Amino acid sequence: MYTRRALRWALGPLKPVSSCGQKGQVRPFVQTVAQTVAPRASSLWEDPLKTFRKITSGSEVQDPRSVSLPVPFKTNGRDTSPPAFGKLWLRDNCQCSKCIHPDTKQRIVDTFSIPQDIDLLEATAEKDTVVVKWSDGHVSQYPFYFLRQYMRNREPPKKELNSLRIRPFEPYTLGQHEYPTVSYSDVMANDIALYGWLENIYKWGFCFIKDTPVNPEATESLLKRIAFIRTTHYGGFWDFTADLTFKDTAYTNEFLGAHTDNTYFTDPARLQLFHLLSHEHGDGGASLLVDGFQAAKTLIEENASHAKTLRLISQPAHASGNENHCITPSRQFPVFNWHPDMHYIYQIRWNNYDRASKWDWTIDQQYKWYEAARHYDEILRRPNMEIWTQLEPGTALIFDNWRMLHGRSEFTGKRRMCGGYINNDDFLSRYRLLKFGRQHVLGNLGNIKHRETNPFNFV
Repeated sequence: MYTRRALRWALGPLKPVSSCGQKGQVRPFVQTVAQTVAPRASSLWEDPLKTFRKITSGSEVQDPRSVSLPVPFKTNGRDTSPPAFGKLWLRDNCQCSKCIHPDTKQRIVDTFSIPQDIDLLEATAEKDTVVVKWSDGHVSQYPFYFLRQYMRNREPPKKELNSLRIRPFEPYTLGQHEYPTVSYSDVMANDIALYGWLENIYKWGFCFIKDTPVNPEATESLLKRIAFIRTTHYGGFWDFTADLTFKDTAYTNEFLGAHTDNTYFTDPARLQLFHLLSHEHGDGGASLLVDGFQAAKTLIEENASHAKTLRLISQPAHASGNENHCITPSRQFPVFNWHPDMHYIYQIRWNNYDRASKWDWTIDQQYKWYEAARHYDEILRRPNMEIWTQLEPGTALIFDNWRMLHGRSEFTGKRRMCGGYINNDDFLSRYRLLKFGRQHVLGNLGNIKHRETNPFNFV
């Protein structure tokens, strides 16, 4: 037999909540702390004992640490029961101006001063907002759109150790597509053209900027149209010749095989731009691009075991050419870097010039990795994978260093080149805001769903 104490544990004080306010005013649905189970519209006034039997039967039991809110939402076009939210999470994510700074959008509530046993006293639906009164005296406001966005309290999917998916991309095919190209003046003049430029970079992995003024100042301004220029041990904005000022193969006139830059950094630069300012008394120096994602896709199709090896076995890297530098990343990384939230390969780290000697692997692992790496290298060198172009003054080239490998042929004479790096986070911030708008981006913070409408699906 169910005792009154058991009923109180499950349902709290057994008192109905009126839907009428003072002076005959109709009040929106109100939920008290007693309602730990979200009632269906048809069961608001069911017998408490019947409700208790239902919730203790299994499927309708709700975690006492959670609460349902009167926010309307639909599943497959049908109105369904209100979703459950963790009470502590809900209080910590109050959207009022006392908890989220209205200008900086930063959290200002002291999370760890919130009582661990925080409880909801009342929830009222007012227009498009739910107002909640808490046991600590705070009153929170939650827009419907915010609650709908965060109403899924599911455990994130487990890591797919054997998955070899690659983040969505569009491969450039020689002879089938024109080179993605934008105009310098358009990009500098309006944000629509700027968005088109960044969309080309994200979609194709590279883009040319025609009619760029042949001087370093204009080129620097072009980069800063995206974000600030990243400073490294090579400096910020570069303006250099092949004089080995920095002890790196890039500062010679020798052949340079396809590679990605900055494998010796924990966070490699995302974008890299080159603008040839002059080439005197010589020839050669054609620029090479290879799509690392397309090559990885080919490797997966030809030998998935090889691709898995390059995804799982990490390698050390370093930059030690100059006396006062020995730069290494905070940890070793694999060639195919795996995104732990989105669960796909999102970054290629391939630079045989900067690879250091690895100590921590078995003979078996060594031979597996060398065999897989040899296969990937062979794919990268296939003529149908290589995009060769001859840079000219007035046409700058920018590419995604997390995807596209670059190199150049040997050259003679004196070349003057300028350019620079842009960080990943700054590039994606600019790209997402232009693509989706600020309000939509802010409304999806923390979203890791694979949807075209999710700005954070674009990594």
